[in-house]
Amino acid sequence: MPRLARLDAPGVLQHIIIRGIERRKIFRNDVDKDNFIDRLSNLLPQTQTACYAWALMSNHAHFLFRSGGAGMPTLMRRLLTGHAIYFNRKYRRHGQLFQNRYKSIICQEDIYFKELLRYIHLNPLRAKIVADIKELNKYPYSGHSVLTGNKKRKWCDTQYVLSYFGKKVTDARKRYLAYVKEGIAQGRRPELVGGGLVRSLGGWSAVKKLRLKGQDRVKGDERILGDGEFVTALLSQANERLDRRYELKGMGYDLEKIGRRVSKIYGIEKNEIYSKGRRKVQVNARDLLCYWAVREIGMTCTEIAKRLGMSQPGVGYAVSRGEKIVKKHKYQLHK
Repeated sequence: MPRLARLDAPGVLQHIIIRGIERRKIFRNDVDKDNFIDRLSNLLPQTQTACYAWALMSNHAHFLFRSGGAGMPTLMRRLLTGHAIYFNRKYRRHGQLFQNRYKSIICQEDIYFKELLRYIHLNPLRAKIVADIKELNKYPYSGHSVLTGNKKRKWCDTQYVLSYFGKKVTDARKRYLAYVKEGIAQGRRPELVGGGLVRSLGGWSAVKKLRLKGQDRVKGDERILGDGEFVTALLSQANERLDRRYELKGMGYDLEKIGRRVSKIYGIEKNEIYSKGRRKVQVNARDLLCYWAVREIGMTCTEIAKRLGMSQPGVGYAVSRGEKIVKKHKYQLHK
């Protein structure tokens, strides 16, 4: 089954999950975790991303972010690529470190903010990294210790989080801690990490044909955690892009056809785009090709990297540059 395109926009609340490939460790010791945190502390302000909750375990990690102007893919690409390079060099290993791409679930804030906050911060206790709530209060690799005042992390937005529990910091911390303690007995919460119930693979036009009658028949989506109205509204905002993708695929657009369009725009042969030449016209053509392939027809950076003989991060940077080209020259893949 094909993967769904990511949903992202500035200001969107997202539960992010990363896992080691084959459940292997992505942090072997505290030094690895500290290195990851240093990287995160630099990237969050650079990408204007807010962090409300986080927890690092040995083979996976959870975060509750609010997407900034640079977008979640930019933050996560730089964060995970940087950590993978560090980890592989340090331990003299090769190959993929993370299990596929990170998981991102857009969340309805008014319903799920506090639930996710508690779920994420209880992860070290559920994983038996700490023995009890007292140890969790001081666990340095979770936002919980920051909210309880036992650890300082300037990049954690504690003020916003504690505002959910009271106006005075002292009282808010007490109420937050009581709320977390109440959640211990709940155990694992699979409903908070699985998104919706039904995948939408037919484009928005197919979604509009559905009759939504009650919560038991609501349209779901694995990328979104929220009630029916929230899911429908969010998908509606993305409808033009989704419909556009299915329309282009229906017209036979693939990487080869995009290549022909790009070669016509730049007046060069298609094989020059696929070669590793560094002439400005070739670089621009490759950037435009990567942008249209990823954003218009939904190809992954990994797929394109294999076809063009590029690295996956290299394709990601090309997509960013291609977006600027499209905005500047108003190029369209198909008019």
